[in-house]
Amino acid sequence: MNKRIAVDLAKSVYQVAESIRAGQVSQRKRLNREAFRRYIQDQAEPVEWLMEACGTAHYWGRFAQSQGHRVILLHARYVKPYRRRNKTDRNDCDAILEAARCADIHPVPVKTHEQQQLQQLHGLRETWKKSRTQRINLLRGIFREMGLEVPAATAAFLHAASELVERPEVAALRGQLQIVLAEIDLYEQCMVECGQQLARWHADGAIARKLDEVSGIGLLDASALKTVVGQPERFASGRQLSAWLGMTPREYSSGNRRRLGQISCLGNTYVRTLLIHGARAALLAAQRLYCRTPERLTQLQRWAVATAARIGHNKAAVALANKLVRICWAVWCHERRFSGNWQSSRPA
Repeated sequence: MNKRIAVDLAKSVYQVAESIRAGQVSQRKRLNREAFRRYIQDQAEPVEWLMEACGTAHYWGRFAQSQGHRVILLHARYVKPYRRRNKTDRNDCDAILEAARCADIHPVPVKTHEQQQLQQLHGLRETWKKSRTQRINLLRGIFREMGLEVPAATAAFLHAASELVERPEVAALRGQLQIVLAEIDLYEQCMVECGQQLARWHADGAIARKLDEVSGIGLLDASALKTVVGQPERFASGRQLSAWLGMTPREYSSGNRRRLGQISCLGNTYVRTLLIHGARAALLAAQRLYCRTPERLTQLQRWAVATAARIGHNKAAVALANKLVRICWAVWCHERRFSGNWQSSRPA
């Protein structure tokens, strides 16, 4: 497979650069969508297609793979340093070719159709949650400006909101406020149906069930992690997966001076947020158990409680999330069942 073709993807214009010898472009094309589809189909021999991992890259990657070609997707962050001078489609293709020659740049796996559907389902649920929060905050602001006292808890506020809209202070706005309450109910229903669909999709998935057994990992965390990671064996260790998700400290070192700061936050923001929230819930559960029946704590829970006492609750939640990611990698790759006691989970 000597021929490489770099493609700069766009909505309707596709810039193509063919390369047979490394570092040299033999031919360039500028195609529309249908012409680009025919161009892929007309390749007589297997070709190595190089693309940035953007919005439509996974679709075109699957299409090229179905035609017997090899596809390499490169992260846009790693392609950008190779672009010279102005940003044009032509220079972007040259940058993709140059970045592909670097063996240390790991490609992005092409997502399956099911993976993309799950990812979009998570995105829809997050959008509905944000819209619901916006409308709740809007109602809070309106009621407070009218001098009405509202509960601080969200569930209590929604329960009281139906009575507050009937107060004479907001009589002129009653119709509009009822529309906002109906929108909140609609978004809540959409989120519930989204969770039910995720549960149905993962009902027969052995990997999702094993990840769900890990403390602090629920259905949302397990499905999102499974969708984003795809193939855990491409990570040599759980620490690499944790670093890929942005859970490890950012390093700024020079010479003999080593500086470790806050977590890098370079990975998937949505998955990292879910994992940290799950770890925070697991930490709170461990602290409650420590106050009632400390003898029932597992080694993982003892470590989490001790870490929270030493560095604080929020930092301990992030540290626990880091550890949970590494545990998930071990459970996933080695097909083990989760155990909070590390010694008992290790093979003899």
